[in-house]
Amino acid sequence: MQRYTKTAISLHWLIALLIVAAFGLGLVMTDIPGITPTKLKYYSWHKWLGVTVFALACARLLWRRLNAPPPPATMPAWQVKAADAVHVLLYILLFAVPLSGYFYSLAAGVPVVYLGVLPLPVLIGPDPELKPILKTVHYVLTMTLAAGVLAHAGAALKHHFIDRDDVLKRMLP
Repeated sequence: MQRYTKTAISLHWLIALLIVAAFGLGLVMTDIPGITPTKLKYYSWHKWLGVTVFALACARLLWRRLNAPPPPATMPAWQVKAADAVHVLLYILLFAVPLSGYFYSLAAGVPVVYLGVLPLPVLIGPDPELKPILKTVHYVLTMTLAAGVLAHAGAALKHHFIDRDDVLKRMLP
């Protein structure tokens, strides 16, 4: 069995963990009524997670370009194509979701200060007309990412428990 590199495996699972954390935090923070110190803290943490996911996605894409993944596991051609399509979608969303959140925050007039110390560039000013559009874009992209992650995880579990092949084992630490 050919496995992914330790770096690829580490980036995969770290990004997965951060996506789950950011998604959960996003659900919690948006359900808090009004503007409270807790809600503002959660929004900051959510943004920090998004920036971290974006940075790690950049590192992961670079690593993948420099280190070819193992050849596809033995499976029907349609499954290889489906897996490739989901992977492309996930990579696109790893960039699109944090970027849409970043621009939504800027359109809302709230700059992003990573970890409370590093202000990110303000590329657009407050824009009350763009704000609701970017909010919707961020939401739709996030839900698409959640669906893609569930499809990806479901396929991996199907390979492990039903097909009993090594697809999942190649990415396990």
